[in-house]
Amino acid sequence: MKQTRICDILGIEYPIIQGGMTWVANAELAAAVSAAGGLGLISPNAGMAPDGNMVENLRKQIKKAKSLTNKPVGVNLPIQTVEVKDLIGVIVEEDVKVVSVSAGSPSLYTGIFKAAGIKVLHVVASVRHAKSAEKYGVDAVIAEGYEAGGHNGADELPTMVLVPQVVDTVSIPVVAAGGIADARGFVAAMALGAEGVQIGTRFVATRECVAHSNFKKAIVEASDIGTAITARKLGPARILKGDLASKILELEAKGATAEELLAFIGAGRARAGQLDGDLVKGEAYCGAIAGMIKDIVGAGDVVRGIVDGYGKVVAGLKG
Repeated sequence: MKQTRICDILGIEYPIIQGGMTWVANAELAAAVSAAGGLGLISPNAGMAPDGNMVENLRKQIKKAKSLTNKPVGVNLPIQTVEVKDLIGVIVEEDVKVVSVSAGSPSLYTGIFKAAGIKVLHVVASVRHAKSAEKYGVDAVIAEGYEAGGHNGADELPTMVLVPQVVDTVSIPVVAAGGIADARGFVAAMALGAEGVQIGTRFVATRECVAHSNFKKAIVEASDIGTAITARKLGPARILKGDLASKILELEAKGATAEELLAFIGAGRARAGQLDGDLVKGEAYCGAIAGMIKDIVGAGDVVRGIVDGYGKVVAGLKG
């Protein structure tokens, strides 16, 4: 498999990053991905109880991951999190080597991370955001297309359109995200100029992921049109189709305001869907790639499948 600058920057064998999915990017999952040669990311609230402490949960998850592998493991940090400064303190104290930052300006904390010797990846959804991230000194950007599960950029740029434009604009490495689950997607991302990939939904449907079995089963059973973008007025989110998605889409079709949508969705639905397995009332963040996922495997098997399949895909292109 092709070695890229991402491998050198992150100290990993293969340029494959596991997405830091909120609620379900737990230590066991991250450690399994890292042990297989990729980079696993931990979410601060992974597996956390409704009344849990996010700061202490992150510390616990980091320590657990380090007990399972000596390979690099990173943390995904949504900047808008209320406890962000305390979370940064834990990341520095626990000697985390890589942070993936999302949902906020790279001007806020990149300098703090860099001063602590931490490599910084920043998730972007447009060329403008990528240029800003490079300006403020991040080590690489993750260009995430609209195919990705969970919250997405408002401009609705798909991965195949977004990635090459970002590659042509910045000099730092670009990681492609959104709609990637196997070796074919990996090779396609490399062809677009990316130097690595980030994969989320495929890693949810693994044995190590803390996601509820109902959620994993729903991903495996999803069709090619099994997801929908909801709540555009609040901030678009791609979730599995179901009762909740239908109700949100119905409200939007009737012209519901952002305030009305927020009042209906409320709090706790993402946790309910992903950790409690309530797929009627809960939000199940899921990428459009779900229709390609047909089984629940080990996280390391996902990495090895991409690595082993890489050569076959490239050889097929030469034929």
